[in-house]
Amino acid sequence: MDYTELGDYYTCKNNKKLTVNKIVKRKSKTGYISEKTIYTSEDCSNCEHKSKCVKGHNCKTPLEERVKNLETLKLFNMLRKENLERIVSEEGCELRMNRSIQAEGSFAEIKQDMGFRRYLSKGKKNVLAESILLAMAHNINKLHNKIQSDRTGTHLFSLKKSA
Repeated sequence: MDYTELGDYYTCKNNKKLTVNKIVKRKSKTGYISEKTIYTSEDCSNCEHKSKCVKGHNCKTPLEERVKNLETLKLFNMLRKENLERIVSEEGCELRMNRSIQAEGSFAEIKQDMGFRRYLSKGKKNVLAESILLAMAHNINKLHNKIQSDRTGTHLFSLKKSA
């Protein structure tokens, strides 16, 4: 489906327009209001793609009488597009690469190098306190190693350029 922003409509494989039928506002339990736009096709009769395109094959209404409906959240799609642009940018690639290195490595270091196997205390507060102490110890070890190897100014590993 191709979207035309100027006229606010979608075009299907059979070059038929799906125009805005209605806008549904829904409030979640948390109070967030989402706005769903429902697009409906003008006419789906004599379309060769209809059996693949129109959903609801267990419906009592015959396939010949049904038309294509498309539901979309415009705000969600806009935010998804912005996030995708950030993720595939050069800075996004660098941050993703560093996160994959640092997060897994930290967990492995705590388990292997520091010999952490299980919590020694009971209760949420005590386990949280033990986790904080463990994280502080890990960060102090990282800082010590950075000072020893004279890397105190660098925070992220840079991406390697391919030849």
